[in-house]
Amino acid sequence: MAKEYKDLVVGLDIGTAKIMVVVAEVMPGGELRIAGLGSAPTHGLKRGVV
Repeated sequence: MAKEYKDLVVGLDIGTAKIMVVVAEVMPGGELRIAGLGSAPTHGLKRGVV
């Protein structure tokens, strides 16, 4: 079965409290369709230092 590749963009925010990510598919008209969101608490990061 052939794989279908899509144009995707990803946003990643690494903060001191949590890490957040968003994945979006670029549609033919240039619009973005959100494909996924995620977040997780940050462990081991304090004031920008690992």
